[in-house]
Amino acid sequence: MWKRKKPDTPQAADSKLTDLQTNQPTKVTPALGREHPPKMNNDAMRPLDATANRATGWLGPGLHVKGDITGSEDLLIDGSVEGRIQLDERKLTVGTTAKLTADINARDVVVYGYVKGNVRAKGRIEIKKDGSVIGNLTTAQIMIEDGADFKGSIEIDRSAAEEADKNLSTRAASAGAGPKNI
Repeated sequence: MWKRKKPDTPQAADSKLTDLQTNQPTKVTPALGREHPPKMNNDAMRPLDATANRATGWLGPGLHVKGDITGSEDLLIDGSVEGRIQLDERKLTVGTTAKLTADINARDVVVYGYVKGNVRAKGRIEIKKDGSVIGNLTTAQIMIEDGADFKGSIEIDRSAAEEADKNLSTRAASAGAGPKNI
């Protein structure tokens, strides 16, 4: 009665396994015979808002980019970038091994590594414990943890946050998720 049914189709033994939380391939340790997802900092991948289903691009620690980066998905950078980063409505996470010499424009920016350049965020800028920013910040919300390095100026721009809130409520209403009158 409470027994689970076995699937009708057999599972392939050599299929690639992925961790559903991080969408990264799992590693199999032969000596232990267990599967382990790659170690990642969970804070770096945690979204600031409830949109956890967004795609996230990744620039690995062995990559170096000179030029402009623009995109329409969240981005995690662990490598180095020289140039400009433009992610208007998306989140940029600067990983612990990242070294950026760039001007940044994004919805939200979280810094665990090193950034030299001006940072503009419509929503929020976070500089974590071991993060370092040299440049001017313009945002609606700011959080700088103890132990973080920061040299520059901060401008609180509430108009960008109000505009982002209007865009969010407009998108929610058009999706039918807005308040309903009875």
